[in-house]
Amino acid sequence: MSLLQLRRDRVTFRLAKPPVSGQVRFRLVAVSLVLAVLAFALFCVGMTIGDVPLGVSDVLSAVFGGGDSGTGYIVQELRLPRALTGLLAGLAFGASGAVFQTVTRNPLASPDMIGINAGAATAVVAGISFGFGGGLGTTTLGLLGGLLTGLLVYVLAWRRGTTGYRIILVGIGIFAMCTSLTDYLLSRAQITEAQASIGWLVGNLANRGWEHVVPLACALAVLLPLVLALSRWMRTLQLGDDVAAGLGTPVQPVRLGLLLAGAGLVAFATASAGPISFVALTAPQIAQRLAHQASPPPAASALTGAVVVLGSDILARTVTASPLPVGIVTGVLGAPLLLWLLARANRSGSGG
Repeated sequence: MSLLQLRRDRVTFRLAKPPVSGQVRFRLVAVSLVLAVLAFALFCVGMTIGDVPLGVSDVLSAVFGGGDSGTGYIVQELRLPRALTGLLAGLAFGASGAVFQTVTRNPLASPDMIGINAGAATAVVAGISFGFGGGLGTTTLGLLGGLLTGLLVYVLAWRRGTTGYRIILVGIGIFAMCTSLTDYLLSRAQITEAQASIGWLVGNLANRGWEHVVPLACALAVLLPLVLALSRWMRTLQLGDDVAAGLGTPVQPVRLGLLLAGAGLVAFATASAGPISFVALTAPQIAQRLAHQASPPPAASALTGAVVVLGSDILARTVTASPLPVGIVTGVLGAPLLLWLLARANRSGSGG
């Protein structure tokens, strides 16, 4: 390995085999490590909360197969699936938000805003309320609804190529249509079906099992490396299509790949945990400001999403006597936090 340039905040390197060059930003690496440690701590603390309080050491022992059988059953069958669903969903929401905000060059563009979550919600509410797609389950319905909505947005935004501006406009229209259709379905459903639908719509980690964890883990194992592999072109897309094409970026194939990967991540996360609001919007902005980057860094954004979901789930189970759905806490905390970050950045003159 040869070092090409060493500065106070970064180092540029080049490898002979394989022929790879890159840049390591010290602050981004440090922020990512801190976020990873914080996410792991919240992951462990979350499994100590329940009808039977446990210590962190008991939880860690049970996760790796130690301890008594009762503690092992509580942790591995009841609490570990919930914690893993929250961790993986947070990673998926955060990475997906970074993709959409970078591709569209708009910090307010997220899967929440351009209709992908709304499409998944419409499919699930239709399934719960009227038995549509009976036998598929809410996970499959949410996945199909999210993926089809993401594909529809891309197709409708196509006009000899796509631009971030058209994707946002089409996405807002799709969001409005899906929301209206969901409201109509709820108004026509029976009371019990409507209550079940609303319980899923707010985003909830309660009663999650391994059937929710496995599909989401498989999706992350495929899609997250794809996003990271394409991330080297995300920075050039920030410069505009003409400049990116001039720098050798295959603009349309990269944009299509990123959008499909982002839509897939958020569709699987929504199918497993419900449409947890504001995570995909706020996590990339928090990570960008912590790392002092010009655009949301995908890996740090994913870790921030995991911290937000796991931390909110702990708050949702401890601040009131009756546990709240995690989506209510992220909705309450997300908007003020984003406004505070934007106001702080503007006061310091660092943008936002």
